[in-house]
Amino acid sequence: MRSLIIGLLSVLVLLACIPLVLIATGTIDGSSVRMILNVMTGLDGPAATESEVQSRFELPEGFHLQLYASDLPKARFMRFTPAGDMLLSRPHKGDILLLRRDADGDGRPDAVETLIDGLKRPLGMDFIGDNLYIAESNRIGRVAFDSASGKLTGAYEPVVEGFTDEGNHWSKTLRVGPDGLLYLAQGSTCNVCVEEDERRNTMMRFAPDGSGGDIIATGLRNSVGFDWAPWNGELYATDNGRDLLGDDFPPCELNLIEEGHFYGWPYYNGDNIPDPDMGADPMAAEREPTPPAHGFRAHNAPLGITFVDSSGWPAGYERTALVALHGSWNRSTPDGYKVVSLHWTENGIEERDFLSGFNQDGDIAGRPVDVAQGPDGAIYISDDYAGAIYRVSYGDNNQDWSPEVASAEASRLDTQTPQWLDGADLPAMARRGALLYDVHDCRRCHETGENPRLLSGLSERLGYNAVIDLLKAPPSPMPIYPLSENEQRELAVFLLNPAAGNTPEAVQTEDRDTP
Repeated sequence: MRSLIIGLLSVLVLLACIPLVLIATGTIDGSSVRMILNVMTGLDGPAATESEVQSRFELPEGFHLQLYASDLPKARFMRFTPAGDMLLSRPHKGDILLLRRDADGDGRPDAVETLIDGLKRPLGMDFIGDNLYIAESNRIGRVAFDSASGKLTGAYEPVVEGFTDEGNHWSKTLRVGPDGLLYLAQGSTCNVCVEEDERRNTMMRFAPDGSGGDIIATGLRNSVGFDWAPWNGELYATDNGRDLLGDDFPPCELNLIEEGHFYGWPYYNGDNIPDPDMGADPMAAEREPTPPAHGFRAHNAPLGITFVDSSGWPAGYERTALVALHGSWNRSTPDGYKVVSLHWTENGIEERDFLSGFNQDGDIAGRPVDVAQGPDGAIYISDDYAGAIYRVSYGDNNQDWSPEVASAEASRLDTQTPQWLDGADLPAMARRGALLYDVHDCRRCHETGENPRLLSGLSERLGYNAVIDLLKAPPSPMPIYPLSENEQRELAVFLLNPAAGNTPEAVQTEDRDTP
């Protein structure tokens, strides 16, 4: 115990000295000591302004930036509702806000409301049907949510309890996978150590009712963001490398998460380089560390990641994810503080700057946290230091949310007829697809409501393969439904041939045991 107390005091002394050292060496602007104090004490950062956003930040040619929302201290993770409103988690405030979509076209949310508060450091959120799932630092909860009104319609209830949340990386990131299951990432308690709770520094998976709880990947020091590549369904997660090994080592990581794999921490860093403080892995005979799929610069702190639907974007963004680099807090020369684009190419993953300008010669104006794509196709970026959300669009910078534009996927027709169509009873499949369409209440978002995302002309843009890909990994804010392979095909047949299955007479004659 005595050695632990001495160690903690040493760390506190080191943290207290960092601002003075950085000022004395001239490697950080004195005004940005505020950023260091923000990390250490929670002191609020500077307020973002539209004029500063327009003069300070840089984007690739053709993209446009605006300050979408401000005065949102501690803004962290975002998720869009099926109706197009934004949910924003604020773990340090214990609440989740609802930002009503910009229906009046003034470039700002129409209202900012507290959806739920009194939570214990909530971060990750996602939807399964009408249930909103929330990851608090010590549990997963859920609550019934009416997307049309943007209101909770039931009591908040725990689904999984008993997570530990002491130590450094207490936050929990929650996403619903293409398989309809809950995926949960939780970081380590420390910089480098052996965890007492085997669930820390892992990726886990649960059924929607909270059962299961399988650990599917280990050795992830702090994977705050993860998402699935839409072209193949592979799961990628960001990971923050450890501290106190110098300015340039170890790199932060992007990992391809595969079930049963070990990703190195705390015994290996970067490309499986042994950690000098930990010694040999005592389980080295039983497991091989998996190297990262991509390395970020040391201490850049990659957090939120999202694979984008780049329809209408310029060439070169076909297989792209955007990642928020929160930026260093203990590096002698500040680094990170931007959003980068990752491009999957024949030669591997290429990293490019996307939104930069948060750091200007040590003067820190913001720290990106999460990236989300809205139903309007625009990119939204949260900033917990400036308490802001930025909106990035491409082209004419139209701020209106248009259902027709939001659902206008690029043309992706089948180049070859899928083999499963050979001999298929298309009218019967369309009728079963119509039942699935009704069971999952797809009409609410695509036909009725205030701003339906119309599917008219879908067969002129998408083929069966493209529709099935979207059902497997739908773009936000479309929910992910646990559809079997046959159900995905049946729903695709109905969507591309609606007249074959949507008449009351046809539906009444079909077997109604379809789940």
